[in-house]
Amino acid sequence: MTIKVCVGSSCHLKGSYEVIEAFKEVLKKYDVEDLIDLQASFCLGHCALGVTVGCEGMEPAERGPQVEETSEGFILHSVNAGNVEELFAKEIYPKLFLN
Repeated sequence: MTIKVCVGSSCHLKGSYEVIEAFKEVLKKYDVEDLIDLQASFCLGHCALGVTVGCEGMEPAERGPQVEETSEGFILHSVNAGNVEELFAKEIYPKLFLN
């Protein structure tokens, strides 16, 4: 499974590098660093929707204003360093089938 954090100019200005650092901490906290490939990605095409995070190789738990399904998986919109853990726990962690 892959998590791609957009680092295009719009997302960069909205804090994408802080989001990457927050994801690193969350992956370590949940002890799933070996299961998820965390990557920076150039523009994911959703510049007006805040920092965008692509989640490949999994389906979304819910669809809503922050979650958009794609052919590769799903995209999270309006991600920031303060909501990374909440979104991870709700949308990504359940898809790892660890329980």
